[in-house]
Amino acid sequence: MKHKIIIMITVLLCTVCSYCHAQSINWAGLKEEDRHLLNLNVGIDYGVIYGIGYGYQLKSKLPVIFNAEFSIPSGNRFFDDFKTKIGAHVKLLEVSNIAVSVNVNGVFRRYANTLVRLSNFGATANVIIGYYGPKWYVNGEFGFDKAIVTHFKHKDAYKSNFPEVKDGWYEPSTGGNVQCGMQVGYSFNHSDVYLKGGKTIAQDFKTSPTIPIYIQLGYNLKLR
Repeated sequence: MKHKIIIMITVLLCTVCSYCHAQSINWAGLKEEDRHLLNLNVGIDYGVIYGIGYGYQLKSKLPVIFNAEFSIPSGNRFFDDFKTKIGAHVKLLEVSNIAVSVNVNGVFRRYANTLVRLSNFGATANVIIGYYGPKWYVNGEFGFDKAIVTHFKHKDAYKSNFPEVKDGWYEPSTGGNVQCGMQVGYSFNHSDVYLKGGKTIAQDFKTSPTIPIYIQLGYNLKLR
């Protein structure tokens, strides 16, 4: 019974914090001298999500952008639930205007309800393939978000029903989500405006979150 409850709550964590979307970049509109990328975004996943991000482009032959992101859901308590990501986005291949890139991130997220507070370390990986022009781009993305290890801090309401429960770190990992979708963007001056959307499904490819789609509208500002 205890194991089932752990799995159920971990799946809940992955469901409500599944936004693993890759950073959206117009590779054709990104100049070598553009070092800093600032990002603002708002979207719909399991609810309304607000996010900010920062990217730094390395001086290297292979285009590499180190990125950090922070996002929170709308709600009465800011910063009660949140997600942070840090990682890198690399353009691996470009033929004519077709480019292939990967975005890999380490993740820390926290979610709390009336029964438990969950703190989770995980990882995300996305592959993005698409057309990139100086003014616009369109691509497809495929991503996987894995919850690797989770800390459970049970609240009194839960302990009153299950007094034998223990707080602490639980593993092995029990949940993950797959996402596939599209991005379209328009670039002008030092800015990108993009829209992305797609479908989310659990790693067993049989079950879906309550809201099985995601949508995000974002803005990038490139600085030198």
